[in-house]
Amino acid sequence: MNLETKVENYLRERFGPSSAPVKMEPLGKGLHGVAYRITFSAEGETKELIMKTLYPSRFGHDHYSDRAQVLLLANANYNDMPKHVRAIDIVGDSESGLTSIKDAKEFYIFMEYARGEPYFSDLDKILKRGSLIPLDRKRTLMLASFIAQIHAYKYKGEDSGILYRRRIRDLVGHGECIMGIADTFNISEFGSSGDLEDYVAKCIPWWWALHDKSERLSNVHGDFHPGNIRLEKDDFTLMDRSRGTWGEPADDVSCLSINYLYYALKDCGRFEGPFAELFNLFWEDYIRNTGDDEMFEVVQPFFAFRALVISNPEFYPDESNLTRRKLFNFGYSVLGERRFNIGDIPDYLERA
Repeated sequence: MNLETKVENYLRERFGPSSAPVKMEPLGKGLHGVAYRITFSAEGETKELIMKTLYPSRFGHDHYSDRAQVLLLANANYNDMPKHVRAIDIVGDSESGLTSIKDAKEFYIFMEYARGEPYFSDLDKILKRGSLIPLDRKRTLMLASFIAQIHAYKYKGEDSGILYRRRIRDLVGHGECIMGIADTFNISEFGSSGDLEDYVAKCIPWWWALHDKSERLSNVHGDFHPGNIRLEKDDFTLMDRSRGTWGEPADDVSCLSINYLYYALKDCGRFEGPFAELFNLFWEDYIRNTGDDEMFEVVQPFFAFRALVISNPEFYPDESNLTRRKLFNFGYSVLGERRFNIGDIPDYLERA
């Protein structure tokens, strides 16, 4: 039975026998998986869903149980975050169709369709324009204020130490994080395997330095980057909350703000210009809202993780080697700093 037939049968079972697909459209393939936009009719209305699955290789998704775990966790966490698209269902793919997961070897999550444009599109417009308009600053402040509010919810359970240690351990060792990204890295164009080995080695002491800071365990998104933020006028919708409800706030702060740094490099090769202004604006507003001065002492390995992703040709194949090298330098440099200093970013980018 082909996938389209399985989806048709599932829709009739889930939304009623009169349900009928109109279109099943691939949305493009990423490194982690593929998604489809499904348009169908049910009870006289046209509805839209996203159906997503994961690839069975790399990033800790090698076994079908790995892929099931990721999607089950997503299904459990999407609906608990404000402004996030809602998960509708998770199903297993077996020979007989989309059904009980008992006999399944692959899995799909169904979720609402997110309208609006990715925040990357907004950043591209700024890059083309070469300057900021008031809406650009307003949106940065909106995102900083939102994620500060999310991080205000602290975990109070007795197992906070276990959960926080898990999140920090995953940062270094998970297939989706530092070591998993390093395993896919082709650094030969601008460095050596020794560079990458040293980079990962410098991350390990941070696992131990942070692992007992369980009082910081907060509600987080886990992948708060421009591709997962859909803008529509003065509002936004989130997608792809990752790796659980609770984690370290520095994960979200680094994930979004490093993209301002990245675009500054694309814009002028240095940390200056409109994107440097947005970086500073985001950090200033976030710290003002949270009072989290300790952020400057814990964000380093999270920046190192995100810098490794953006400098990896697997994820950003069209980027220049010079930009990759500067981002790699940035991640490597901040790992050696006891306290992250925004004013030192120009030095971090050049320091080998």
